[in-house]
Amino acid sequence: MLNPAHLDLFRAVLRHGGMTKAAAALGVGQPHVSRAIAQLEADLGFALFVRGHGSASPTQEGEAFAREVERTYAGLEHLHHAARQIRELGIGPLRIACQPSLATHLLPRAIRRLKADHPEVRVAVHVPGPDTIWSWAASGQCDIGLVRPRSGYTGVACEPFLFVQAVCALPRDHALTDKPVITVHDLAGETLVAGAPGAFQHALEEMVAQAGIEPRFAFMAQYTAARCGLVAEGLGIAVVDPVPARALTGLPIVLRPFQPSLPIETLLIRPAGRPPGNLVARLVDCLIAERNALTSDQPRRNRL
Repeated sequence: MLNPAHLDLFRAVLRHGGMTKAAAALGVGQPHVSRAIAQLEADLGFALFVRGHGSASPTQEGEAFAREVERTYAGLEHLHHAARQIRELGIGPLRIACQPSLATHLLPRAIRRLKADHPEVRVAVHVPGPDTIWSWAASGQCDIGLVRPRSGYTGVACEPFLFVQAVCALPRDHALTDKPVITVHDLAGETLVAGAPGAFQHALEEMVAQAGIEPRFAFMAQYTAARCGLVAEGLGIAVVDPVPARALTGLPIVLRPFQPSLPIETLLIRPAGRPPGNLVARLVDCLIAERNALTSDQPRRNRL
């Protein structure tokens, strides 16, 4: 087997054009270099250099061998590069499954933060339904999920991420816009736009029932943007997530605080049983920074 140290010295002699010059550049004795090259030639069975006074020129066999050595070292460089990417960036693109409310602003801003520190990062963003997000996290098909709470899933590590209070979306010319706060009793007699069946819609319907109000849910839309679109057309009012609703600046709607409070929780979930890679951990830090920036801005927004 060839000695890797001898190959390094062979490349040095080629690069510097002689054993004496190579020894000086490397800070070793010339005899050490000469012995190493002689041993390499013995191992190979052919001469690598034509020796001269203070110089060494490669033989034809030496030139052919040098090309193969450089191919090998290029492969090693590729391995070093691959190892660095695995260490810094993971084994492939980050896979994020995100609910729609955070996929338009908060998540992209977090990814921008991440890319500033890791320019070569690759990220795949998916916006499926909540049950799919939970399933992907449980099966390891995504690295991070941002999703509403669900029960019945195992193999998922979860932590609280975002907690906001629902607001009421009204057409800009609606009479209730004169009120600073909309209460559940204000919904009596109003046409309402429902959300998709789920924990949030169930909690709203239960609240309305406890207030003794006969609900008039004439329309239903799964996502906040669609519900606010219906509100903008004067088709009703809706109780919605403030995060995506406040981003809809082009719609003629007004948002007001809603009472009693109707909390909306988002969890950050990951596959359980394996520690997050460096890049996943860094993205979580970026998400938290953006979450903190969003929540610190809420008091000011609530006064608008």
